[in-house]
Amino acid sequence: MEPCVYVVDDDRLVRESLEWLLESVNLQTRLYENGQAFLDAFSPGLPGCVVLDVRMPGLNGMELHQSIKHIDPDFPVIIVTGHADVPMAIRAMKEGAFDFIEKPYNDQHMLERIQLAIHHYDDLQKHQEKTDALQNRFEQLSKRESQVLTGVLQGHPNKIIADQLCLSIKTIEVHRANLMSKLDVKTVTELVRLAIEAGKDHPVPSSES
Repeated sequence: MEPCVYVVDDDRLVRESLEWLLESVNLQTRLYENGQAFLDAFSPGLPGCVVLDVRMPGLNGMELHQSIKHIDPDFPVIIVTGHADVPMAIRAMKEGAFDFIEKPYNDQHMLERIQLAIHHYDDLQKHQEKTDALQNRFEQLSKRESQVLTGVLQGHPNKIIADQLCLSIKTIEVHRANLMSKLDVKTVTELVRLAIEAGKDHPVPSSES
């Protein structure tokens, strides 16, 4: 799916001006005259970013930003603000907005920030997809294999893991070989690297059988 820039502004001329600018560099756009209309159409994971004005009737820009972050915390929000609204925009950035751009803005600067926001979100999405795929591989481990994995990641030799789980060393070796095969790794170094990437580098020890 191609990225799309969602423009939310109650001023029709502003919306159409941004649409013309974005389409001049082949960026898809969708225009909304208020925040609620955008929220009704928005869902998490859509590629792109949103450009919104701070001052709008009904749902203002700050409230819209909070609603967007509630739906998709990573979705990039660029806030367009007048000079008097800069303190609000700074607060929004502290709350996760990607950027704020003060009126009147330079067209090239706006394009650069929008394209950077789109690429940033795309990178986050790809990283999350990779992490999810890795986590899914770890979830394929049996309960006992997960317990052996915990011991391996804590640096324990097979004998210590066997003692902790009240199993024979031979049984630990079998579970260890199975989990290495399921995770498609050959060495402990590769296993540790994979666990770190999946966020499982510090598992909680378990003595359950």
